[in-house]
Amino acid sequence: MLELAQDFRGSLISETTADKITMRILGKQSFPAATHAALSPKEIRSLRGNLSQAVFARVLNVTTGYVSKLESGAKRPTGAALALLSVIKRKGLEAIL
Repeated sequence: MLELAQDFRGSLISETTADKITMRILGKQSFPAATHAALSPKEIRSLRGNLSQAVFARVLNVTTGYVSKLESGAKRPTGAALALLSVIKRKGLEAIL
């Protein structure tokens, strides 16, 4: 639960909620906030693997055009898409399928 709270901090759940979850699990011990490193277009393309852009878009719950823009560098991932891409980067695509 702690790992999910850190993965979705600032995107799917608020910073305050993530802190509350962290405090419940760790007590008063401090815990560094999860940071989502910027993903380059090349990294995003490699995360997609053998999936088509359409299938990958469906997995991320975004449009195919958005995936195309991410891979060309025209847009940077934000919100839930960034959180899911971060999970995929750390644990592999199988983690969210």
